[in-house]
Amino acid sequence: MFSYVFSGTVLGIDSFIVKVETDASSGLPSFDMVGLLNSEVREAKERVKVALKNNGFTIPPLRVTVNLSPADIRKDGTKFDLPIAVSFLIALGEITQESVEKILFLGELGLNGELRFVKGVLPIALEAKKEGFDKIILPRANAYEAAAVEGIKVYGMESLLDVVRFLSLDEKEQKEDYKETKINIKKLFGSNQLNYTLDFNEIAGQKELKRACLLAAAGFHHMLFVGPPGCGKTMAAKRIPTILPPLSYEESLEVSKIYSVAGFIKEFDSLVTKRPYYSPHHTITETALSGGGAVPKPGVISLSHRGVLFLDEAVHFDKKVLEILRQPLEDRKIVISRSTGTFEYPSDFILVAAINPCPCGYYPDRNKCNCTPVQIKNYLDKLSGPILDRIDLCVQGEAIDFENLNSKIEDEESSASMREKIFKAREIQNKRFTGSAIRFNGEMTVHEIKKFCVLDKSNELFLEKAFKNMNLSARAYHKILRVARTIADVDGETNIQRKHLAEALNYRMNIK
Repeated sequence: MFSYVFSGTVLGIDSFIVKVETDASSGLPSFDMVGLLNSEVREAKERVKVALKNNGFTIPPLRVTVNLSPADIRKDGTKFDLPIAVSFLIALGEITQESVEKILFLGELGLNGELRFVKGVLPIALEAKKEGFDKIILPRANAYEAAAVEGIKVYGMESLLDVVRFLSLDEKEQKEDYKETKINIKKLFGSNQLNYTLDFNEIAGQKELKRACLLAAAGFHHMLFVGPPGCGKTMAAKRIPTILPPLSYEESLEVSKIYSVAGFIKEFDSLVTKRPYYSPHHTITETALSGGGAVPKPGVISLSHRGVLFLDEAVHFDKKVLEILRQPLEDRKIVISRSTGTFEYPSDFILVAAINPCPCGYYPDRNKCNCTPVQIKNYLDKLSGPILDRIDLCVQGEAIDFENLNSKIEDEESSASMREKIFKAREIQNKRFTGSAIRFNGEMTVHEIKKFCVLDKSNELFLEKAFKNMNLSARAYHKILRVARTIADVDGETNIQRKHLAEALNYRMNIK
């Protein structure tokens, strides 16, 4: 007898609906599986057969063939155990084919029939909704993750027998006996999004550094901190998520898809509701940063999507690792090419890098620093020109004096106060870019720059002179205008003025 059910798989972060077809007919007893499967999926036949036996189902001596279609897409993971078992039971006549229509199945089976947690559920649930499925049946540990997708019914089950019983009931009985899993999206995205243990008012002094952080958060600009050890570079970077606006539902879905595929959404979790913050060690490998591998997974670049990627002591990172950042900084995505295919991961993050001004860290204080000009140049040259050219803001951190160190927290600007200014600047940008794919000043293309960064004649001459004297590139020129536009928005000004251009230029003067 022929039967089928539907499941799903993930390739990169894209999901595909998979049709699990089963044919059980007379012949030499066997259980074959086809459809470009990896070892985890091939092992499913043993888990399915033992689980069925241990739950009281008799498996007659039949020739069983299971096909996972489309056959040209690689399937991995243990999520196909449940759909294979259900499809097999339909072929054996234990379940009717009509009972599984418009239902998608996911889940790993234990040998006792228990349904166990699997990863990659969220992108499959989104695809199921898009393809018009009515219900998803999956392990209870995954139910809250799938329930974050509105418009599709989610049923979390404990075991295979629960699933069989559910399918044996009519629609009315299913509603009476089984509770649909739901989550309160409004409550999930409540005030806890802004509950941080860190705050900018804990940083003494460093007004210029804080100002740069505010501008970076307001316009989604990349930033470089240069300063001696202990001046607050790392402290400031850790606090940037506290001044970013909270994730919207749509942004949370984007981030959670990546985390789901990477296996970072744990049992009974739902969506990621706070901005990501990643600070990898300088020994990180190219693959760990960019993603990929034999079974492609997102890397740290993609896990930082919609958040902050902080590279502390950036000059100590391997040069090949740093050069990987070129594409994501420019295109806000990273493309990984492997023999198994090409995978595209989103990587729209704020890059924050921190370095010392010299190998010992104390230049230009010659009472502490004995580094030669050649040593300083070789040290700074570890950051290539193309990488520095993609950074919008460079800010110099100064050693903190005793008076600032003993300042009261109440006297320092808080994250809440900075966030309020950023909200106002973001509102201006939302109105400016209504109807376009662009959201922030940092994303403006040349077309938008010419439209929204119009300068009067005197300011044009001022910028032209700076362009020639500083030997700027075309990319740097456009970045100065983007930053100036953000400064004007933060200051509540409609037009870019001389002071905005001067401040934007100042953030490039510290770059070698």
